Amino acid sequence: MKTWSLRIGKLFGIDVFIHWSFWLLIIWILYLQISGGGGIFEAVWATGFIFALFACVVFHELGHALTAKRFGIGTKDITLYPIGGVASLEKMPDEPWRELLVAIAGPAVNLAIAALLLVYFAAAGTFPDPSALESAENLSDVPFLFTLFTANLIVAVFNLIPAFPMDGGRALRALLSLMMAKPAATRIAAAVGQILAVVFVLLGFYYNPWLIIIGLFVFLGAGVESAGERTKTALSGLTVEHALMRRFTSLSPFDTLGTAVEALLNSQETDFVVLDMDEPIGLLTRSEIIKGLTEKGPEARVSSFMNREFFVVGPELNLSDFLQEVASHKSDVALVMKDGELLGMIDRENVEEKLLVERALRGNDQ
Repeated sequence: MKTWSLRIGKLFGIDVFIHWSFWLLIIWILYLQISGGGGIFEAVWATGFIFALFACVVFHELGHALTAKRFGIGTKDITLYPIGGVASLEKMPDEPWRELLVAIAGPAVNLAIAALLLVYFAAAGTFPDPSALESAENLSDVPFLFTLFTANLIVAVFNLIPAFPMDGGRALRALLSLMMAKPAATRIAAAVGQILAVVFVLLGFYYNPWLIIIGLFVFLGAGVESAGERTKTALSGLTVEHALMRRFTSLSPFDTLGTAVEALLNSQETDFVVLDMDEPIGLLTRSEIIKGLTEKGPEARVSSFMNREFFVVGPELNLSDFLQEVASHKSDVALVMKDGELLGMIDRENVEEKLLVERALRGNDQ
């Protein structure tokens, strides 16, 4: 379960959540309607429109997710926020043309929705006058479906702005990657995104405060994307075996927490593998040791508090893929095994130290 998010259903095997902050948007919309002198009808109309629009946003994110699925990439979930939705893909495709297809799939869905509404208007002979949007005193004066049609066009165009982490930024990176190395393409796309983010913030002071929030989101997102690509490049060619921690302290399930405390205090280790007849059956972390001491005291058995849901990786796994595994399992440490034999342990700190060493070595070679 995602923290502070409400699960509202599952589509194509993907859980859909609403983040708590989404409801701030609903409250803000209702406040604007009430403070502006609107009645119950206007408030209900505006709320209904927001939910309809965000239903389209869910389909937008499904466009990304289902296209990624065609390339063997899964999606953990889709979460709705006040400024839009996020499909948590396991990763982006490495091939530029695949990344391009995944990036434009979302806006393409919005354009498809707009096209379907356009067909409906033509068949029903009810296409409204576009000037109605300008002359209407309230959005509720404009036909609901026409407003939804216009909103989908705006969402599609807005998302194609070439700014990370929006779809247009990823599409720009993919196009640049066809002509240059991906790290260079990422740096250029991130720089373009951060420049546009500053423009959003400046415009937000004069026109709409939401642009300030979007600008900050884009600026930070571009920086994270650029840093992530630099890390991926630095770890290129390195596997779990290169950062493997072969020396580690093991515990027995029959050991007491007092024994675990001694191991904790007498070393720099914070995670301990629990072995039964040389077979790993659990992990005991520092937080679990403290929890056990608080609840049962130092004489409690390790087996009562160890985590049996640890995950295992092979020594041949790429370090960049290991970091993705860590994120998906929400655990910083994994056991490394091959052919049923325990080779050692690896955690995020090992990878970060290996990354520092590699950067130092590459800098020294230049």
